[in-house]
Amino acid sequence: MKQNINTTKPLLALALGGFGIGLTEFVIMGILPEVANGLQVSIPEAGHFIAAYALGVVVGAPLLASMGDKLPSRKMLLLLMVWFTVFNTLSAFSPNYYTMLSMRFLSGLPHGTFFGIGSIVATTLAKEGKAAQAIAIMFSGLTVANLIGVPLGTYLGQTYSWSISFFLVGIVGILTFLSIFFWMPKIDGEVKQQSDEKEQPKANVPVFKNGELWAIIALTAIGTGGFFAWYSYIAPLITDVANLPEYVVSYAMVIAGAGMVLGNFIGARMAEVYKPLKSVIISLTAMSLVLLINSFFAFNAIVVLVLAFSIGLITFTVAAPLQMAIINSAKGAEKIGASMNQSAFNIGNASGAYLAGLPLVFGFSVTAASVVGAILAGLGVLIAVGIMVYRKQKVKAEKQKKQLASCR
Repeated sequence: MKQNINTTKPLLALALGGFGIGLTEFVIMGILPEVANGLQVSIPEAGHFIAAYALGVVVGAPLLASMGDKLPSRKMLLLLMVWFTVFNTLSAFSPNYYTMLSMRFLSGLPHGTFFGIGSIVATTLAKEGKAAQAIAIMFSGLTVANLIGVPLGTYLGQTYSWSISFFLVGIVGILTFLSIFFWMPKIDGEVKQQSDEKEQPKANVPVFKNGELWAIIALTAIGTGGFFAWYSYIAPLITDVANLPEYVVSYAMVIAGAGMVLGNFIGARMAEVYKPLKSVIISLTAMSLVLLINSFFAFNAIVVLVLAFSIGLITFTVAAPLQMAIINSAKGAEKIGASMNQSAFNIGNASGAYLAGLPLVFGFSVTAASVVGAILAGLGVLIAVGIMVYRKQKVKAEKQKKQLASCR
């Protein structure tokens, strides 16, 4: 039975945490030259700070989720936000390359676990049939960060000092900690589940042997890589292909961010109308098509901006459905499964950018990155279809097994 509590404030606390995480993950991309100058390294070397953060997410999600699996979610979220705040604030004081590299790696560790545990808390607090909307509210912080937080942090970092951008992240971390401390309730259902686990310590599903869960993680890493294949090269797409001034890149990113905000809530609604995996198939199919369209029509100054909004919108329609799909598949180990899915997003970030860059190395146009993105999204569709076929065969086999048992 759901607890009779006000869910607005707890979900806003999770959204605020998502805002801080989105801010620290993406703001460094806008102030990379300033960070490079401040630490006296080249821009390619400063790019290692982005990779270090992503590596921290990939490593931290399963590690911290496993370590904190038995802790109450509220306590774990508070600990994660202390970690997040400390190391993001320390990033502002980094005197050299190696210190900053370490701080960025350590800052990334709580990212996946926060979203993973947060999504479990959101579904637990949600009203019946509204779990997807609750997850979308949490992820709205990430999308609003791209719309407002990252442009603001970039402006402050470029105008005054890159350190201010990380101080801003630290402030958001403190506000998130306080909001969780005062607004997040203890969850009765979770307390009962933990007491049951003490009585039956071997009840949990062995998450690392769950083939369907790994398939959904692969779906996330490959399918969402389609978006990052496009987003990583949005600047040259705007300036070199559409022949627009450099300042338009910032506007294009804001437009894409607006699409992300809207798409996040559309995806939640889709997950309620359809099953989560079917929603993902619809979204990734649309993403593949719109990326192909982008590869042909990005030369048009108006169309390229319209497509920026469309791609941002379509991409984030998969956020809530994917998170619900992973939670449904990781029964008994939901926190670990949901956290690992965030690692998969960051793998998609890195792999999408890398694979999309390969055609450019061989002299192809920047529009080839969108073609690579369309292929990755299409592969995600195939994986999702494969999972659905596997589920149907599994149900059919179980029915046949029951029929045979009844005949005996």
